[in-house]
Amino acid sequence: MNPDPTMKIHHYLPGSRANGPGNRLVIWVQGCTLACDGCYNPATHPSSGGMTLTVSALTQIVLQNQNEIEGVTISGGEPFQQPAALLALVKTLRQIPTLSILIFSGFELDEIQRIPGGNEILDNIDVLIHGRYQKEQRLAQDLRGSSNKSVLFLTQRYGPSNITNSPISEILISPTGQIEITGINPILW
Repeated sequence: MNPDPTMKIHHYLPGSRANGPGNRLVIWVQGCTLACDGCYNPATHPSSGGMTLTVSALTQIVLQNQNEIEGVTISGGEPFQQPAALLALVKTLRQIPTLSILIFSGFELDEIQRIPGGNEILDNIDVLIHGRYQKEQRLAQDLRGSSNKSVLFLTQRYGPSNITNSPISEILISPTGQIEITGINPILW
């Protein structure tokens, strides 16, 4: 195994309150072949987009922000389509006991468990929100895009109230004036 695998990243955001409990650093991976109809992040689907970062570089980004965040959220694209890098990242982040880890996936739990390293990834995270987005079942609350998606609590760190208390969207404005709209029900213009 590569001692410092690379991961295709679409974007990362140093602080968000609409992508899981508390203030979180969010990493959106690049690449998804699931092609859920109505997906909010179609720009994350092509594997050719985004940027390539090593797990060490991603860890440094997290460490630079660790005093301002409660945890890390990994979304997509589809994180489990980069299983070796995802495993290396969550195992490294798990060594920082103050941080929690939440992953959004379009895969069902049984599919994740069949992915090489899938069970070990699950052993190193706190929350998994999983299942294909179904636009006819659109929910857009409780961190679930559609009502068929499930929330799996893998540690005692969080419970249902932490999920239901997450804002559905947010608008962030950087010091340079860049606007970022994010969340499970972002405001579309």
